Amino acid sequence: MELDRTTALQLWRDVLAQSVRSDSPDLSARQMAILMAVYLTPPPHTVRGLALSLNMGKPAVTRALDTLSGHNLLKRRKDTDDLRNVLVQRTVAGSVFLTEYGDTISEAFQAIQHQLPNETKDAA
Repeated sequence: MELDRTTALQLWRDVLAQSVRSDSPDLSARQMAILMAVYLTPPPHTVRGLALSLNMGKPAVTRALDTLSGHNLLKRRKDTDDLRNVLVQRTVAGSVFLTEYGDTISEAFQAIQHQLPNETKDAA
């Protein structure tokens, strides 16, 4: 199914509104991008690697990781093979958070689908 710009923005608005109404941490776009990069791409993940893959500075990644690890959504540890590297690892709490966030997106998408005209639904 293709979404037009307005419907896509409505979906994003609905997901964000649900997110800020929940008891879950209110993450910035940068924090969410880092969290999803860690959970949606195969490990290992390093601060340097995340900065490169997301085209961000290492200090910005480090600040976001401070917040994410404070919420127990990710954890950091020294790479025992190369002490210059900091490994970024997944946590159970982070997995639960993203599973619930994915459910929120899915529910918002289904709600929008029910609002679309039948011709648009048939094209999907």
